[in-house]
Amino acid sequence: MVNINIPKKEYPRPQFERAEWMNLNGEWNFKFDKENKGEKEKWYEESTFDKKIIVPFTYETKASGIGEEVFCPNVWYQKSVTIPNEYKQKEIVLHFQAADYITKLWVNGILVGERKGGQIAFSFNITDYLEGTNVLNIVVKNEDSQSCYQPRGKQRWLDNNYGCWYVQTTGIWQTVWLEFLNDAHVQAVKITPNIDTESVEFSYGISGDIASSLCLKTSISFKGQQIKTFEQSIERANQTISTNIASDFHEWRVVHWSPQSPNLYDVEFTLYRNGEEIDNVKSYFGMRKISIENGNILLNNVPIYQKLLLDQGYWSESHLTPPSEEAIIEDIDKTLEMGFNGVRKHMKVEDQRYLYWADKKGLLVWSEMAATYEFSDEAVQNFTEEWIEVVKQQYNHPSIITWTPFNESWGVKNIYTDSKQQKFTEGIYHLTKAMDSMRPVIVNDGWEHTVSDIITLHDYVEYGDEFLKRYEDKEKVVKNEIAFNKSKHAMALGYEYKGQPIIISEYGGIAFNSEEGWGYGNQVKNEEEFLTRYESITQGIKDTPYISGFCYTQITDVQQEVNGLLNEDRTPKIDLTKIREINNK
Repeated sequence: MVNINIPKKEYPRPQFERAEWMNLNGEWNFKFDKENKGEKEKWYEESTFDKKIIVPFTYETKASGIGEEVFCPNVWYQKSVTIPNEYKQKEIVLHFQAADYITKLWVNGILVGERKGGQIAFSFNITDYLEGTNVLNIVVKNEDSQSCYQPRGKQRWLDNNYGCWYVQTTGIWQTVWLEFLNDAHVQAVKITPNIDTESVEFSYGISGDIASSLCLKTSISFKGQQIKTFEQSIERANQTISTNIASDFHEWRVVHWSPQSPNLYDVEFTLYRNGEEIDNVKSYFGMRKISIENGNILLNNVPIYQKLLLDQGYWSESHLTPPSEEAIIEDIDKTLEMGFNGVRKHMKVEDQRYLYWADKKGLLVWSEMAATYEFSDEAVQNFTEEWIEVVKQQYNHPSIITWTPFNESWGVKNIYTDSKQQKFTEGIYHLTKAMDSMRPVIVNDGWEHTVSDIITLHDYVEYGDEFLKRYEDKEKVVKNEIAFNKSKHAMALGYEYKGQPIIISEYGGIAFNSEEGWGYGNQVKNEEEFLTRYESITQGIKDTPYISGFCYTQITDVQQEVNGLLNEDRTPKIDLTKIREINNK
């Protein structure tokens, strides 16, 4: 159920799609609560808020209709919602794709619950709180925003932008929507492909009365052609089944997912009770494998050279929230047009619509967590709880080929020598591997690695000859005889290089002469100077035989950082075909 006039009208969770839903984006009542008095004064019982806001854009953005960048620790939202008659006998779930940082919900003046976390999707079952016309009141609290113990990524915690930290994101910043369910339904499905055995493993989670006569049918197809259908009775809330999907529909019997051929299988899950359909969910998966052998990263058992682009996912008028489906597609298309085969989503857990299009178009993605900035027991708990949800929620996307929970020692600034911080990163590594044994995990992207499947280095040297000289002796690099960023080394103290692949996961950052903003190194005067430097340093990386790929900084300018290949409005600074020629040389 979609109003075509609301922003971001597309289904927000495309890997687990139902037909019966209602998009709640659009105009909401809004109120600032700088003194944190809303709960004491019971604003959740009020009917008059003094402002309007366009959800899912935060009040700091122009797209929200407010555009106020001064930080406010508490913000309130209010909306009246009428449930269509055909859904009044259903279970009704209110979903938030993301809100930063602590969200509390009242329905018709009654507190339903609260949820902490700024990067992840969450939901509330509101069935028991509904009446005829229903008033939703929401407060999103960020009172500890100037504390560095919560995962915040590139959001500033001071009053003004500085360095590479930008205007904060407060409140609801992704789609809000209702879903209508029967009492028994498919809660989740974890999909694990295995190209070596030509099989797929489905781990089902079923919610509701398992004692009743439930049967689940799974139907797999490719481009409309049926591949396999099977059914099982539901005897437990959680079940796992592996099935071979080899079929004569194709000469290779199974088609793989890759950047060159982003083949996706469609899968449909239908739940029956006593023969009557009570739930239907549509999803998809890609048959692909990521592995590491002899210092190489393999995609589908073949070495792949990764040509990545750092992508922070910011827009001038909507900040972290993609302004539209078209904007997402434009970013991916321009990335591919320039000859990159992937992105490192930097300091942001990206919108699932972005990942959907990456799956569709064959774009490789490194998924990175928003960092905390100080180390403490509280920070460890906040980070760990949210990271677990990130891995669960993004697991099924074939485009994601690497997990990157830490970056440049942010939140673990003493990791080089501090055993507690080292153990924290080890714990996150092994926790991630327990949930996902397939994908590589990078621990502390950039330098000072502890346990890590890939060794990644950040180096903003300007020209290839200097780069080649610095990296000519691999042993010196991996044994900490070479310093990066003046004082950083490849490995944390007490850890040894064990033959992992090596990638230069940040470099470049070239900016044009500008009165405002900054880039890395000396600024260039014109396109010719830019291309000379870009080709020199990129070719230097490619000419280093033990390096498995690179990630250029970055796709677009972001606020005061002006080192993008594109301006913030996505207009190119240089001829994109020339970037492609250098990348593919």
